[in-house]
Amino acid sequence: MLNDSEILQSAKDTILLESSSLSDLSAKLTKSFVDATKLILKSSGRVVVTGIGKSAIIGQKIVATMNSTGTAALFMHAADAIHGDLGMIQKDDIVICISKSGTSPEIKVLVPFLKGGGNPLIGMVGDLNSFLSLESDVVLDTTVAIEACPNNLAPTTSTTAQLAMGDALAVALLSCKNFKSEDFAKYHPGGALGKRLHLRVADLAKNNGMPQVTPASNLSTIILGITKGRMGAVVVTESEKVIGIITDGDLRRMLSNRVNLETTFASDIMTINPKVMDYDAMAIEGVAFIKKYSINHIILTKKGLFAGVVHIQDLIKEGLI
Repeated sequence: MLNDSEILQSAKDTILLESSSLSDLSAKLTKSFVDATKLILKSSGRVVVTGIGKSAIIGQKIVATMNSTGTAALFMHAADAIHGDLGMIQKDDIVICISKSGTSPEIKVLVPFLKGGGNPLIGMVGDLNSFLSLESDVVLDTTVAIEACPNNLAPTTSTTAQLAMGDALAVALLSCKNFKSEDFAKYHPGGALGKRLHLRVADLAKNNGMPQVTPASNLSTIILGITKGRMGAVVVTESEKVIGIITDGDLRRMLSNRVNLETTFASDIMTINPKVMDYDAMAIEGVAFIKKYSINHIILTKKGLFAGVVHIQDLIKEGLI
């Protein structure tokens, strides 16, 4: 059993070794990488990624990345391919075959069928003298000097190199396609990421009331507005234009100052000219807005007129904070 310092050293050695391998990998990006990128860009078909063992798992992640960044892709397990799944490949598809050794039995059986179908084959391989490398139309070199595994057996450094090469290819493709955040949003409608890309402050405000009073509103009207609005504040408007805000904190401070309750009006206790945000702004901008001004409420305006309120809790509930 390793002691604490030995455990930490083992982890550090692994990370340093893998990072060093990634640095070496960048030197392996040659014209073949450009050829692979252009081959996929010119294709009217999909990218079919295949592999066996740990390379298959990496292949699934590469497929997910490509699909989310505008390159249609699907995964085909190399073992299943030779037992019927070859039918997944259409005539215009391009195949990326991932293998460290390039000599796995399944790969050696699969490759001739792929070439027989006339589909361009990109080999992502860790041995440039292997069967897969020699049979591929384009080769992406993911050779590593050693695995991070102490026995140099478990795929660690090699799978990290494969993953990085797949990311590099996906990013190169999206860059060539001028794939923008709006395009990315189309493929990510759900979850926290989808909300960051799609959700607007207006969407949050629709679930809230629009608590507002006028400058001449008396204290009872203000308290009633805060209570009914359930936002912890009311917005002070004049001809629908925002001129101030009163929070429940403002009320507590006013009471502690023992002011005359009969002659106190909204104009006396409001914070004038509060910060406002456009109704159509992105919700994620609202997060930055709240943090910048250290406030709990976002007052929304549309064409200069009061349009709603978003509370910090609305952003928290959506998982944006």
